[in-house]
Amino acid sequence: MLKRWTQIVAVVLLVAMISACGAGNGGNGTSKGNGNEGSGNGGAPSGATDTLEAWGETIKSQYGGDTLNLAFASHPSTESFQKLTSDFEKLTGIKVKWEVMEETYLKNKQLLDYTGKTGSYDVLMVDGFWMSEYGAKKVIEPLDAYLSNENKTPAWFDYEDIVPAYRNGISKYDGSVYGIPTAGETRFIAYRKDLFDKYGKQPPATMDEFLELAQFFNSKEDGLYGVSMRAQRGVHAASGLMTVMYNFGGGFLNQQTGDVTMTDPKTVEALQFYVDLLKNAPKDVVSYTHEEALSAFMTGRTAMWLDATALAKRILDPASSQVYDKVGFAPTPEGPEGKASALAGWNMSISSQSKNKDAAWAFIVYMNSKQNAKAYVDGGGVPVRTSIYENEELVAADPSYPVQLAALSDANVLVEKGISWIPPHEKLGQILDRVGYYVSAAMFGEMTVQDAAAKAQTELEDITQ
Repeated sequence: MLKRWTQIVAVVLLVAMISACGAGNGGNGTSKGNGNEGSGNGGAPSGATDTLEAWGETIKSQYGGDTLNLAFASHPSTESFQKLTSDFEKLTGIKVKWEVMEETYLKNKQLLDYTGKTGSYDVLMVDGFWMSEYGAKKVIEPLDAYLSNENKTPAWFDYEDIVPAYRNGISKYDGSVYGIPTAGETRFIAYRKDLFDKYGKQPPATMDEFLELAQFFNSKEDGLYGVSMRAQRGVHAASGLMTVMYNFGGGFLNQQTGDVTMTDPKTVEALQFYVDLLKNAPKDVVSYTHEEALSAFMTGRTAMWLDATALAKRILDPASSQVYDKVGFAPTPEGPEGKASALAGWNMSISSQSKNKDAAWAFIVYMNSKQNAKAYVDGGGVPVRTSIYENEELVAADPSYPVQLAALSDANVLVEKGISWIPPHEKLGQILDRVGYYVSAAMFGEMTVQDAAAKAQTELEDITQ
């Protein structure tokens, strides 16, 4: 999510060109020992699987000597999984070959492999926002049958321990599971506890309170502003608006009908709130990406900050943050339409063209199991499991964990409503760019919020036709 905003336009255009090349089923590979391709039923490990060690021996007896090829993005989670690879290879006898690239190129490479029917990869790292496209085109395998097979997926894997927002919101297509969540994030507030204590204030629980506190702290002390958020003209401004928009019931598009909803009163209300809120930000906020917004808070220039949970470690790092020991956290405030929060993340999936599907599933089970979850996080991985967010040792090291879990619960509210935080559309990059342009125009005072919404409505109708 952090890099996605600056890269998304190029990625969308690439994907549009790739899709035009055609996409057939392509799932003509067969797993070793799997007589019922893609079902997860054939070739179940014949042997004990009740412990990790017993499972490893059983997997080795069937798939030892197989080689898995992986296509993954450069990411902290990838680095952590790589640290666990040698243990997996020793336990199972399965060899693993990593191909790691910048996420800008990952989707392009995966889709080219699929459309070319080369079957180069067994395990894919898949962004949650690609899941509908990958599922519809059959780029990846459905995993429900694997998950329901207790021999293939032993109890110690514990699928239900994965945070519901991730299970339900980034890994499914058309009601079926197509990926196992590996890393993710939502958004929440960081606030200066020292300032809040000094002036007898509580962290905001509602959007009204959020605005009131931003106004209260703005210029309360020399060089102090109320809040910092991303707001740079274009996709960052659209992203910043989205951080609060769903809490007002607004949206860029009706995700059921595809109709543009920029002039919906709830969307206009959210836009007005965002513009009013950032009147209490540093004067150069209109140039802020997530990096500048974070810097403003970590250098003590703002009383509050609202952005990605993945950045919490930097806020709490004495080496990079001047306020590391003065910070508290709170979920995104509730709005007139209730709770909501951002949701993004990555999955591990099985390529539909893999010839080693069962061995690929064994890799996914091992790497993402509850049993290995702490080692994964200790190695720099991003947590996706409830038990990790509640682990006392890890909470002591990162006190934002309980609040992150609460924010993820709010994110699941959107999921249960059937709303994707980033609206699924093939021209998403253009949509975000134009919305962000008009958001910035309203912030600069170049036009009213109502005019900005109306002009965005017209442009988005042209884009989505």
